[in-house]
Amino acid sequence: MGELRNFITPLHRRTQRDYIARMTDDKVHCSEVARKYGKEYWDGNRRYGYGGYKFIPRYWKPVAEALIKTYHLTNNSRVLDVGCGKAFLLYELKQILPGLRVAGMDISEYGINDSRPEIKPFLIKHRAQDPYPFKDKEFDLVISINTLHNLYIYELKKALEEIERVGKKKYIAVESYRNVQELFNLQCWALTCEAFFTPKEWVWLFKEFGCDCDYEFIYFE
Repeated sequence: MGELRNFITPLHRRTQRDYIARMTDDKVHCSEVARKYGKEYWDGNRRYGYGGYKFIPRYWKPVAEALIKTYHLTNNSRVLDVGCGKAFLLYELKQILPGLRVAGMDISEYGINDSRPEIKPFLIKHRAQDPYPFKDKEFDLVISINTLHNLYIYELKKALEEIERVGKKKYIAVESYRNVQELFNLQCWALTCEAFFTPKEWVWLFKEFGCDCDYEFIYFE
């Protein structure tokens, strides 16, 4: 089994969240809107998702640098991002390694269309749980950040099997909880999450579904 990583937690902790306000703000309606993964989710009111997911130069650079260093990426490497959204991380990777060959897939057509023009040609609309249009071990690294917890467990199995099939190395970040308070906060905040698992359960699932991946857990403290 892979190793526990700490790539995106520092970014996650920068944001202040009012959990009770989110839960009491007509959350059923907000969740239904968010699950369309359209403009409202990315760039609409905060109650529907990100509240404006704009490109901030170098915001993702520390994560890109950590991935390059940890997985020994070079200009000859290939990287796939499953659930890439607007693919800002892929863009930062290409800024550091211009020759890096990248691919991204996401369920959101809006997110893909609002990506950086330099990276848009490498993105496709595709569900994480559907068969990937790539060869076995085609990528040196497959990453998936804050996506797989949005799947039902039977879909999660398919996604992990595909990630394992196409990637030589894998890194997955998902939402999780370590105690009752964090579970409560997660349930209050999450709009699209379907898989509420502890770290031990996630690791068990990775093993059970045959995905030998590194992993990181995002907590709502």
